[in-house]
Amino acid sequence: MNDTCNTPAIQKLNDVFRKTGAGGHHVITPGIQEMGVAAVQLLRSMIAEYRKFTPDNDPHQEHDFGSITFQKQTVFWKIDYYDRYLTGGSPDPSDPEVTTRVLTIMLASEY
Repeated sequence: MNDTCNTPAIQKLNDVFRKTGAGGHHVITPGIQEMGVAAVQLLRSMIAEYRKFTPDNDPHQEHDFGSITFQKQTVFWKIDYYDRYLTGGSPDPSDPEVTTRVLTIMLASEY
């Protein structure tokens, strides 16, 4: 987390991104791909509706990580902040003009 950033703005941008995909890209790992298209669509919907943020899983209050159970497996999702060209970290994750968000969906066993 960049201490100079505006955490409420980051949280809002992350919530919009999770729900709409606006402002970034989704990456799914091979284990998630193997579940099939319908499963991936359902997982994306579950992530969009995720609300179980706590101090333990969201210590910086950015709404950038979650863990869900799906088909008896633990699935992690994580939002990372890159610069506009995906060559390095974002200089300011609260500024959508300089940030591309990447949401990765993976099986916990792939971590």
